[in-house]
Amino acid sequence: MSDSTSTPSPISEFPSASDDLTADQLTDGLDLGFDGAEDILRSWRKGMRPDPDLTVSEWADEHRWLSSRGAAETGRYRTARAPYLREIMDALSPRHPAQRVTFMKAAQVGATEAGNNWIGFVIHHAPGPMLAVLPSLELAKRTSRGRLDPLIADSPALRERVNPARSRDAGNSMLSKEFPGGILVLTGANSATGLRSMPARYIFLDEVDAYPASADEEGDPVTLAEARTTTFSHRRKVFMVSTPTIRGLSRIEREFEASDKRRYFVPCPHCGAMQWLQFERLRWDKGRPDTAAYHCEGCEKPIAEHHKTQMLERGEWRATAVSADPHSIGFHISALYSPLGWKSWQQIAREWLAAQGSEEMLRVARNTLLGETWVESGDAPEWQRLAERRENYAGVQIPVGGLFLTAGVDVQKDRIEVDVWAWGRGLESWLVDHVVIAGGPDDPGCWDKLTALLGRTWTCANGAVMLIGKLAIDTGYEAPAVYAWARKQGFDQVAPIKGLEGFNRATP
Repeated sequence: MSDSTSTPSPISEFPSASDDLTADQLTDGLDLGFDGAEDILRSWRKGMRPDPDLTVSEWADEHRWLSSRGAAETGRYRTARAPYLREIMDALSPRHPAQRVTFMKAAQVGATEAGNNWIGFVIHHAPGPMLAVLPSLELAKRTSRGRLDPLIADSPALRERVNPARSRDAGNSMLSKEFPGGILVLTGANSATGLRSMPARYIFLDEVDAYPASADEEGDPVTLAEARTTTFSHRRKVFMVSTPTIRGLSRIEREFEASDKRRYFVPCPHCGAMQWLQFERLRWDKGRPDTAAYHCEGCEKPIAEHHKTQMLERGEWRATAVSADPHSIGFHISALYSPLGWKSWQQIAREWLAAQGSEEMLRVARNTLLGETWVESGDAPEWQRLAERRENYAGVQIPVGGLFLTAGVDVQKDRIEVDVWAWGRGLESWLVDHVVIAGGPDDPGCWDKLTALLGRTWTCANGAVMLIGKLAIDTGYEAPAVYAWARKQGFDQVAPIKGLEGFNRATP
């Protein structure tokens, strides 16, 4: 299944050698008798020649070469080897209307190479600023050495556009590759500085489920990276790829579920029924994974492994949902689609059987073989156990069991925020109130309102009332003003403190 589009391409619109107006006619009358004239004319002719109108997959088939340094299979790259990658790559072409492409997948199905093909296409045919984000800076460096350097060195079309990396060359280093009309920057999701380094038309987000929750405490790495594309509007492309992890925590699953959820439908070699491959239909004799075969959902006949090549060639992507954003599309594929010579159905059955009895091994198998998230069972994850301990109680009221009140105060440039907590036995606590006082440390009225809170009472569920027993106020911002206010109130009820980054457990 393919999409039509009217999005303009960056293809140049100049006369070629076959046009009526020749290069000689255009230079007629010019004095070209000086040194270097032939070089200038040669470069001019090259610049005037229009680029061929290729998609990313067509570019890869024509220009990409693989060596043993960066790939298991060497020689010319062939999209036909993994036909399901064709539409994914072509969605990254400038003429395709998609702006965000999500790919949730099993391990080792060719996704990273598809992303590398896109990088090569951008360098050669659609130059512009590009940002590639790996889970960490160290992994970004390894990817540059192990994948990008061979990509450039092994493909003549790229080798002539990107100079070899030199430590003293700011234009081409391990994490930065300049080329005519653009630049590729690699960074880690753990580096907020790298994520806000430049505007980018193209963003490649690889293995997003391995990203940290926050980049240097500055927020979600995916959100920070995508913010770099704002100025490019409808011309932007964001490619998000990952093997999923845990249900409810997986970034890639969340993005896929919000997309049009495309599945690769292949025909049964016996009855022709189109279907997307599901693990439940891979069956084998008990204890004999070598007998594994896929059973058609239409005719129930077993399909042998050797049929897979033809099935993949005749497959097509079909959307199974409607995306809220028409410019956001999503693809999912499991290892069941791995081409012959990669991972066989027998290997999948063998690895699944080996994982039985170990929850951790089953989780890995579900993530890496099926490309699906793992649902926690038995002991609930920490966040779920915490959620289960929630209690319903009336707002701005102290629950039964609350023995005294404390308050924590954070001073900001334009406001003061106050949390009021009730405490019971065994360090049990309840958030009773959250107060935001508009203004800031330069506003005397703001401090007056904070002083008033020291005399305010909160009502208990049994009808009793309580004052704030102790108020702690952070001195990290405008410390002189904070200490002046605290001294004025007296340290019996107010305690200036220095807040620390992260979570520190209370000590009885």
